[in-house]
Amino acid sequence: MDNFWTNDASRRDFLKLSAATGIAGSGLLALPGHAQAGALNFHTWSAAVDTVKSHLTAFEAKTGIKVNYSNSPWAQYRDTMVTKFVGKAPMDVMWVSDSWLPEWADAGWLAPVDGYPELIKYNADVDDFATQSMRYKGKQYGLTYYSDHMAFFYDAEKLKKAGIKEPPKTWDEVVQQSLAMKKAGIAEYPLMLSMARESWLIEFLTAMVYSHGGRFADDNYNPLMADPQKGAHRAMQWLVDAVNKHKIVSPACVEIGELNGLKSFSSGNHAFAMLGRYRVRTLNDPKQSAIAGNAKQAMMPAGPGGSNATVGWIRFYGMTQQAAANKSRAAEAVKLIEWFGGKADGKYQFQKMVFNDIGAGFSVKELFKDPDVKAGYAKFSDIAMYEKQQQLARKKDVITRWFGEWDEVNGTAWQSAIIGKSSVADALKRSMTAWNDMRK
Repeated sequence: MDNFWTNDASRRDFLKLSAATGIAGSGLLALPGHAQAGALNFHTWSAAVDTVKSHLTAFEAKTGIKVNYSNSPWAQYRDTMVTKFVGKAPMDVMWVSDSWLPEWADAGWLAPVDGYPELIKYNADVDDFATQSMRYKGKQYGLTYYSDHMAFFYDAEKLKKAGIKEPPKTWDEVVQQSLAMKKAGIAEYPLMLSMARESWLIEFLTAMVYSHGGRFADDNYNPLMADPQKGAHRAMQWLVDAVNKHKIVSPACVEIGELNGLKSFSSGNHAFAMLGRYRVRTLNDPKQSAIAGNAKQAMMPAGPGGSNATVGWIRFYGMTQQAAANKSRAAEAVKLIEWFGGKADGKYQFQKMVFNDIGAGFSVKELFKDPDVKAGYAKFSDIAMYEKQQQLARKKDVITRWFGEWDEVNGTAWQSAIIGKSSVADALKRSMTAWNDMRK
């Protein structure tokens, strides 16, 4: 499948649905007839369902708290949840994407969890970017159970053929090594980047911007993208040159989505690729990849004045305002969130289970030292590299109520510069203007 905890729809779809559900208060929104009266209502998207059910059964046996569990396919999940929220359907705990947090919090659908020390105590155990990704306007809205980051991969066999002893440490070295491989006929386009306008694009772009020392916006949502020194200029210029000047990235990158990019890299067509870290399982699976055993993760290359920083993302357990309004119900919801997002019987069980089940990433620091996790990951990659890169992961700085609409304009602007229809400065100015207009 694509991303098992997958990415995010546009705010435009969200607004259309919100408008369309003005009549959503009917009984059609109720949970299925077999639901237990008085039980907690828990909804997820359809991922790792058997693992969720197993852990839920253990929760009910341990606590005596009954739970009505339901799930929806990812493609319909956001619409389903908005319909439930607008129609005031019974809902207590649910999975939430970090990209929805501003919208759902401002709409009054999510309740902050800062007042529950039994949840907040887990912040000390997870990578900071994960905690920050659950915070909005100074409040925290849940506990994370899945996190990951954009990673830089290389094909060790191709580097060996080219006489290159170690992967590039900087974006300048990416150019140099790529040109050497082009000259040797090892790869026509050594670097694979997916620049199609899809939900993955903002992750690819943000990783480029962060590693070049820039940002799209500051902590107060003031736009920085057009600033030559603090914004995205260096990253975009590098990308434009990679396609048009050095020709190390295919001009067709603007039409290549993340999944097709994964297939192209795993087919042996490239020496380097930027992909979600969890894709390493596919890359090193002989049944799915021609480069199995040779796909290695390196640190994200650093641009001039930049660093090895990358972008991370999370999914988390949130509690509704509906649940928070009832003290006893809120107490039960907190126990459910802790069981799944924190420790269950003193251990981080759920994160470990989904890692073993489907390779889902985590931000719990102690799991990097867990013998079972280390042994399992050793079959595919180097867990020390995974941990080292994740320590430099940062949350997306563009997650706002207007993110979805702005993201469409920004993606088009980047593509325009890549294919030579716009200058870098003009493209970033267009992105900034759209940000300011939508922010108003």
